[in-house]
Amino acid sequence: MFWEAKLEKIVNGIRTTNPLPLRLELWNGQTYDLAPDTPPKVIVRVPGFESLSCFLKPTLDSLGSAYVEGKIDVDGSLSDIVSIANDLSGMFETPASTTAAKFRHYFGGFHNRKIDKESIGYHYDVSNEFYQQWLDPNMVYSCGYFENENDDLATAQIKKIDHILTKIKVKPGDRLLDIGCGWGALAIRAAEKFGAKVVGITLSKNQHALATERVKAKGLEDQVDIRIQDYRDVEGTFDRITSVGMFEHVGLRHMVEYFSIIRKLLTDDGLAMNHGITSCDAGSGSTPISGGEFIEKYVFPNGELPHIGRVLQNMQEAGLEALDIENLRMHYAKTCGIWAENFERVTEKVKKLTDEKRYRIWRVYLAGCSYAFEMDRIAVFQVLCTKSGKHFPAHGWNRNYMYQK
Repeated sequence: MFWEAKLEKIVNGIRTTNPLPLRLELWNGQTYDLAPDTPPKVIVRVPGFESLSCFLKPTLDSLGSAYVEGKIDVDGSLSDIVSIANDLSGMFETPASTTAAKFRHYFGGFHNRKIDKESIGYHYDVSNEFYQQWLDPNMVYSCGYFENENDDLATAQIKKIDHILTKIKVKPGDRLLDIGCGWGALAIRAAEKFGAKVVGITLSKNQHALATERVKAKGLEDQVDIRIQDYRDVEGTFDRITSVGMFEHVGLRHMVEYFSIIRKLLTDDGLAMNHGITSCDAGSGSTPISGGEFIEKYVFPNGELPHIGRVLQNMQEAGLEALDIENLRMHYAKTCGIWAENFERVTEKVKKLTDEKRYRIWRVYLAGCSYAFEMDRIAVFQVLCTKSGKHFPAHGWNRNYMYQK
């Protein structure tokens, strides 16, 4: 048969050029070891002829989609599965496929209030219980700050929040806006430890409900106001502004508008912090071997990642001056790795809270993100900024204050 000949050719090519400890088990009893002299670390079971297409020209999108849609089953450790999928996809990447991905990413998606709310709802409104299974107790859904390599996740998340609030010099009485406040961890910490008056905004009804409940449980209703509100609809001025893990949803064509709104809302002597994931492609293109296409399809609809160079350019165009820039890529690789381990550990609980498809999406996504951060395909930057055009920078002469205990 044609497909047998084509599959044999692909398998033999891999065995010759880059053997992989991968076994394919077909529905008809045939097996193919892609590294005949090495025991397989990953076994892929192909239940029918229609599932073979993902192996004829494999990408992270085609392989991930096949797994998510139940067209293949996979056995092996999660780290081995992700690593081998990346190696296999990389063998078949062509200049044409890379150019097409960059073309789609360059022109970006369409964003407005309705689309952005739907996209946020799709990702965050699975259920609060779903996220509680594998996040830290404060449910911080962004990278931790591992001041010491052996810090546990809960410690690293508190240190990350304190690192941000210290960088922007939050002091008692400051009015702070937290754009994309999640389940309220930063807003609560800013009020409780630093004495700020906080407005936290989110488009997720589930996040809003639990964050409001947590604020009430802490007795902080007079200091923390959690709202369901689009960042484009916020009014007033704030001494400090934070945006953590939110601007990935803004869209490349809307970056200048986004930063302009932050500038408008910031007092003349105010400080803002943008903490977000960035592309490691200098042209703000998609991640290699179609990893971005999988995430766009199944995880973050309408999400787009700029390169840090574009972030800084767009900030300046919007009238913001970058004062300090810190790359936390290795911190996010470690964070995602812990999330993936937690997710594996609570598999049965997670499956009771969602369906098999979403379980598979998140299993692949968390481990895949850890790998992508490790391999410098994506990064995460904290950028401290203020209104541009002032005589003296607002943050002082050195960075020592950021590390004071």
